[in-house]
Amino acid sequence: MVDDKYIGLALAVSSSAAIGTSIVITKKGLTAASDGGNSASENLAYLRNPTWWAGMSTLILGEVANFAAYSFAPPVLVTPLGALSVLIGAILASFLLNEHLGHLGRVGCALCLLGSVIIVLHAPDDQPIDTITDFLNYALKPGFLLYCLVVCVASVVLAYGIAPKHGRKNPVVFIGIASLVGSVSVMFVKGFGVAVKLTFAGKNQFVYPSTFLFGAISAACIVIQLNYYNKALDTFSVNIVNPMYYVGFCSFTIVASLILFEGFNTTGASDSVSLLCGFIVTFMGVHILNLSMLEGAAAAVEDGLEGRLSIDGWHGQRRDTHRLSLERDMALPNPRHVRRNSLYRNQPGMLFSPYEAEALAAQQQQHIQQDVGLERLNEEDEESDGDDADERTALRTPATGGPRSARMGDIRISRSPRPV
Repeated sequence: MVDDKYIGLALAVSSSAAIGTSIVITKKGLTAASDGGNSASENLAYLRNPTWWAGMSTLILGEVANFAAYSFAPPVLVTPLGALSVLIGAILASFLLNEHLGHLGRVGCALCLLGSVIIVLHAPDDQPIDTITDFLNYALKPGFLLYCLVVCVASVVLAYGIAPKHGRKNPVVFIGIASLVGSVSVMFVKGFGVAVKLTFAGKNQFVYPSTFLFGAISAACIVIQLNYYNKALDTFSVNIVNPMYYVGFCSFTIVASLILFEGFNTTGASDSVSLLCGFIVTFMGVHILNLSMLEGAAAAVEDGLEGRLSIDGWHGQRRDTHRLSLERDMALPNPRHVRRNSLYRNQPGMLFSPYEAEALAAQQQQHIQQDVGLERLNEEDEESDGDDADERTALRTPATGGPRSARMGDIRISRSPRPV
């Protein structure tokens, strides 16, 4: 009879393949659902896209296999094997989404594969659990309850305090929420999966209320996890979201498993050290995969692109286009600095009217300000100070009334004589 650990291993590998493929399909659906550059996750437009649903269906199949894997193998074995989904997602994204995967990316994929092999060779057996009550005793220990409280507080702060300001700028925010909540969901999925496995073995566990409690908590955590994971995937590149999510999710899951089961349950110190080395090698592979994406982004900047790395590439503008627009702005005169004179305004036979040119320049300046998003500064104070600074900017007339002055266009008419 095949050992439960190897059944869980086969399910975990199948789950990683399905999840890695679903990420790319989901990404294509989110990109197709974006309307005119608007984010598809803002108005839930991706729910009307069939490609997104195909990706979600593949993801659900992968998660079902992953759920079954946790029933047969320990979390410290199943969770790190998610690096295979990073590997598969990066390779497929380079072909289907035209995302760059260079030499560093290939090295990172090799390290992910090597780390996964080390973890498999030194992974411990699962904790013996006879009833769901045994798992409940683990979950009610103070250490795990404290961890769940910290996750709840951190997730609320990130979701309502930091995400509105920095969620669209920094991928750590959305990925952090998904990773924290996901680590808790894995533990309760493990408990619910054990209950299902024991029920199929002839020991009905659905007579215990804790089975339904674990199922409800798992469902709620998975919904939150997928929501923020979709937001991260909709905002940033697959090859950025995928590695960062793997590292965060795997790290927090290992910490939660250590707290819940009070150790790795390995047979000796050598297996524990080898297991940690496998984690480190896998994390390094994922990190190098991320570096390869940043290297591609830097190459794009050197080729003359400006902007930020977004959903499916660079949405900035070329430097030469930006430079031409700046030169055009600098070449246009400021209409406020053109002095008006009634002598030129009233001459009918001029070949070139300076006020027609001034009006044209003002219209062009207004269009530029609307395109760039600038606002005209208030220059009343500057003009009032200019009266005392430059006598040539005012038209002196004899006093006919009090010290008041009237404004006509840009001409200031003083009602009192000014000393010479």
